[in-house]
Amino acid sequence: MPSRSLSDKPIGVIGAGNFGTAIANIIARNKPVILFARDAGAVENINQRHEHRGYVMEPGVSATCDMQFLAEQCDVIFPIVPSQHFRAMMQQLSPFLHPYHILIHGTKGFDIKLPPGQTIETVKTLSRNEVKTMSEVIREESVVVRVGCLAGPNLAKELAQRQPGATVVASYFQEVIQTGKRLLRNDRFQVYENNDLVGVEIAGVLKNIIAIASGAISGLGYGENAKGLLISRGAVEMVYMGRIMGGNIKAFLGIAGIGDLVTTCNSPMSRNFTVGYRLAKGEKLPDILADMEEVAEGVNAIRIVKKCADFYKARPLITDTLYKVLFEGMTVEDALEYLMRYPLNVDINFFD
Repeated sequence: MPSRSLSDKPIGVIGAGNFGTAIANIIARNKPVILFARDAGAVENINQRHEHRGYVMEPGVSATCDMQFLAEQCDVIFPIVPSQHFRAMMQQLSPFLHPYHILIHGTKGFDIKLPPGQTIETVKTLSRNEVKTMSEVIREESVVVRVGCLAGPNLAKELAQRQPGATVVASYFQEVIQTGKRLLRNDRFQVYENNDLVGVEIAGVLKNIIAIASGAISGLGYGENAKGLLISRGAVEMVYMGRIMGGNIKAFLGIAGIGDLVTTCNSPMSRNFTVGYRLAKGEKLPDILADMEEVAEGVNAIRIVKKCADFYKARPLITDTLYKVLFEGMTVEDALEYLMRYPLNVDINFFD
């Protein structure tokens, strides 16, 4: 079946969380949008009252619970669902996809493929063969070839308020990048391009880990010097692990890397920052996660990256220490003291 022109088809968005809703509204300023939501009440609210999650929806947004309908109506689809549900979503969507579809995801997380009977809690190490980015999941679960991602300092609340912002559309295909730019760019939202798809995806995941640490520093009441130290060391750690996992340095030095890192490390609107802040205030991780409306991807990323680092015999100090805090009982205060006492002498060594 040949692809029809983008001009006569709506754009699909899968995932009606805060970020998916914001992206649907941004695209709707340029093209009609069909937004997939699992909840029938949310679909009715969007279609009848043009409101969702407290946001006014653009007139060009309609909603559906029917994934087949969305795939048949839309050649370009933006899947924006938590990483832990992404593969299952793709398995549900895949029967309705064709090679002419373009998928540009907005999920900042990893998927893992484990042998039967193994879980993230029981497995000791993870190789890169077992750790998948969302673009790799799309390619594994569907016939779609033209895949991309969007990443950057994209706090959903600010996007919904039409505050100035930017994102990166990354893909190995210029057609995907140019399509994303045409659909997303407006007078308040700039769109940059990058050909290192996997590097941009990895950068978007790793910055979530550093954001949890930044929230913990703020929760302990420490100031800007401490946060500046953390962000700079966190950027080095992102590049260090990013190269091990298959990314290019350039992806980590741009909007999707440093840009997103600085934003999420300084904003209480960041879910990952909030996790770290509440941990430092003495709350327990299960209670924090149970109380959050949406997934903080950094928690699962810490599990995965720590076990991946163990496989490659790497030592990402911040990630390793946060793992001890989240899953081995170390206090946030002891973690900070440990990090400050750790003997690091070289500022930057990843250009060697």
